[in-house]
Amino acid sequence: MDEVDHRLIAAVREGLRAAGNPALAARQQAYMKSAMPYAGVSVPAMRALVRAAAIDPFASARAWLATVLALWRGAEVREERYAAVELARLRTCAAYSRARATLPVWRELIVDGAWWDHVDTIAVHLVGPLVLAHRAPVTAAMRRWSTDGDRWLRRASVICQVGLGERVDTVLLADCIMANADDPDFFLRKAIGWALRQHARVDPDWVLGFVDAHHAALSPLSRREALRHLGPAER
Repeated sequence: MDEVDHRLIAAVREGLRAAGNPALAARQQAYMKSAMPYAGVSVPAMRALVRAAAIDPFASARAWLATVLALWRGAEVREERYAAVELARLRTCAAYSRARATLPVWRELIVDGAWWDHVDTIAVHLVGPLVLAHRAPVTAAMRRWSTDGDRWLRRASVICQVGLGERVDTVLLADCIMANADDPDFFLRKAIGWALRQHARVDPDWVLGFVDAHHAALSPLSRREALRHLGPAER
């Protein structure tokens, strides 16, 4: 951990404390049903703090990743974890975040975060680019995640291609969905609907055909979410 940028972490933490709003913190914690307290800082303000603190480039990919992990693991308020993920997502660190070796780190954050606010951002913005950059090994990993005992890894496998548009691997999408189609968990059923609804923006015929072919296996919630934005004629 010698490569951790302690200055950056201190700047983020001090900035969050200074900008915190106790009334907002209480509302945020109640809304997210979070055991970890909030500082009471809005997402735009948190992002601005991270960008300001990370103005100097990291010495190496190892230093960047060590700092992300130290900020996440040492978090005392939830915004520090948001800040860690924002640091991981910085455009200036894109070459680092798209290295295949980061996947175990994103796995740790998903399992440890264990709630949709962390999981969705990590899956879509950090795991998703890895699917594109390292097709074979990351696709294999997503298939393993889709049957893992951890429901948040399963959710991540389903939604990791959200936003990839025409680059979506529909075979992988279908496999991850069907591995979880009969799970009664709300967050998995919602994830299936979301992933299908997003893909319907670029390939509505594929989504309609998939939902029709697997009508009995998909939950009503998943089907409803999948078809939400398709017109009557397309349904």
